[in-house]
Amino acid sequence: MTDLTNYRNIGIFAHVDAGKTTTSERILKLTGKIHKTGEVHDGEATTDFMEQEQERGITIQSAATSCFWNEHRLNIIDTPGHVDFTIEVYRSLKVLDGGVGVFCGSGGVEPQSETNWRYANESGVSRIIFVNKLDRTGADYYRVVQQIQDVLGANPLVMALPIGIEDNFIGAVDLLTRKAWVWNDPNDPAKFDIKDAPDDMTDKIEEWREKLIETAVEQDDAIMEKYLEGEEPTIDEIKSCIRKGTINLTFFPTYCGSAFKNKCVQMVLDAVVDFLPNPMEVKPQPEVDLEGNESGEFAIVDPNKPLRALAFKIMDDRYGALTFIRIYSGKLEKGMTVLNTYTGKSERIGRIVEMHADERIELDVAQAGDIVAAIGLKNVQTGHTLCDPDKPATLEPMVFPDPVISIAVAPIDKGASEKLGIAIGKMIKEDPSFRVETDQDSGETILKGMGELHLDIKVDILKRTHGVEVEVGSPQVAYRETVTKRIEDSYTHKKQSGGSGQYGKIDYIIEPGDPGSGFVFESKVTGGNVPKEFWPAVEGGFQKSMDKGVLAGYPCLDFKVTLFDGAFHAVDSSAIAFELASAAAYRQSMPKAGPQLMEPIMKVDVFTPDDNVGDVIGDLNRRRSIIKSQEANPTGVRVKAECPLSEMFGYIGTLRTMTSGRGQFSMEFLNYSACPKNVADEVIAEVLAREEKK
Repeated sequence: MTDLTNYRNIGIFAHVDAGKTTTSERILKLTGKIHKTGEVHDGEATTDFMEQEQERGITIQSAATSCFWNEHRLNIIDTPGHVDFTIEVYRSLKVLDGGVGVFCGSGGVEPQSETNWRYANESGVSRIIFVNKLDRTGADYYRVVQQIQDVLGANPLVMALPIGIEDNFIGAVDLLTRKAWVWNDPNDPAKFDIKDAPDDMTDKIEEWREKLIETAVEQDDAIMEKYLEGEEPTIDEIKSCIRKGTINLTFFPTYCGSAFKNKCVQMVLDAVVDFLPNPMEVKPQPEVDLEGNESGEFAIVDPNKPLRALAFKIMDDRYGALTFIRIYSGKLEKGMTVLNTYTGKSERIGRIVEMHADERIELDVAQAGDIVAAIGLKNVQTGHTLCDPDKPATLEPMVFPDPVISIAVAPIDKGASEKLGIAIGKMIKEDPSFRVETDQDSGETILKGMGELHLDIKVDILKRTHGVEVEVGSPQVAYRETVTKRIEDSYTHKKQSGGSGQYGKIDYIIEPGDPGSGFVFESKVTGGNVPKEFWPAVEGGFQKSMDKGVLAGYPCLDFKVTLFDGAFHAVDSSAIAFELASAAAYRQSMPKAGPQLMEPIMKVDVFTPDDNVGDVIGDLNRRRSIIKSQEANPTGVRVKAECPLSEMFGYIGTLRTMTSGRGQFSMEFLNYSACPKNVADEVIAEVLAREEKK
């Protein structure tokens, strides 16, 4: 039996370019997992093993690996920072017990840091903070600590102070012991000295140490009482208080360093072991029954309980489909049969492997608390629960956002056409935020995703990983339609064709709904003019029709239908007659209800150097943006805006040109908003022109 108190399931997450993957590399080097450190900018990082990651120097897939530190087993997931891949962060956080939030010492709290931090809050994940890149020009540890408070609304508990800054950064002072950890040889991360702190830092150390102890002792009344009476708690007592507060999300122990220069990563590893929870200290996952209702039961982390495991990621590689699984309770053994509660089918566990990026170590058994991968599962997708067939239960499933952008792809020849279908099937399994449709009229394959980069990478994977050459159309925005007027109308469906006919009459109101309400149906029929058993058919007719709006064929959203009267025939009326009546009623009445085109609005966060602020804001205004705020910091200005997605295509190129390559931006979907008439007319004309071509 493995001692679960020595397990730490952690993720490393942050904004693009804050140094997550470099930090992971240093951790693997220090824990003896790798002997040569790979650099991101050389395309040699261990966890960035996809070609696309190595070329672009960014992480796309979250990679899983295991290592040991001070006799503790660390299961580490290195997540992407780019906004188009937040889905990877979200699903990784879902199965982790703790995390390391990495922030850039000069960039501070950047746009994507906020999104990731919000996801971590929603998932209730305990975190420690690592302020990285303190050797960079413009780095300021204390400013970043302040930003974490102001921007994220978090409570950073400062555990270490930097010695020197920028080029003079040589190490950090551990506030608990008042000792300085100094790295004199930047090429050897394992070689450092622990000595007395510099004399000129004494006042600062005492000031921050006092804050640290005052915040920590609030977690334990007995220790706090002793402290108030003038007795300083022991280091072990302070550590137990910090651990308690970290697990409760009261505060976040905060460290500083430079992963690239091999400085202070050991302090972070010690903190992971000392302060982040083991699998048994985390709130257990709630179970739901097969109908999706909470059962009141929880998946307790215990190898002797029935099996409860969550598939949180599918990855296809040269050995076949890998399903990453977090085991919450029970054991997973090679050759055993498990139930997939989503499909209702049994799956046989072929091989179980422990992952180290793209290498694997075979296992016969894994248990509660483990993160492993299974090879050869047929019908398992992200978010599916695997459980004991005799004691079924479902863990809370994951919810993924809808895509906002699409492109059409067409295989260049018949051979590529067959390969395309197989490749896309594998890619959909791997990434739940990636959707694919076939246009019935043109036969084109439509890829849908979360942003331009997301789809760009998907096309790249199609070409290189799967060897499918495709022609790519220009990106299309996922518009929607809605109604703006209340309309009362009536429709009668009557058909006689020998034998029993079809008859259904409905009187109804169509009116605009609240933003985000989707489709709402209500029946106010009294007196049995439309019998109750036909109401679902009326609702179904409208619901099936709403996928195609009357303006340009985009799905319709946010409207309400109220059925208030109608008529039926004792012989000729049926559910199908009323469904056909409501489908025809939709086509008859929607054009009268003031149909309007809606466009996706994105929350845009742009970082620009001071000199280019005017150009950036002017450009955003030309793109129909609403500027929400401007925040100055020592390295530049952050501009927050809301902008229509249709205006943001190719924005990164424009921004880089305006800012000489120093600008950055991130955007995520905010809501749907009414399209201005001139834009709507253009979109509708384009759609009609495409229809005519077909």
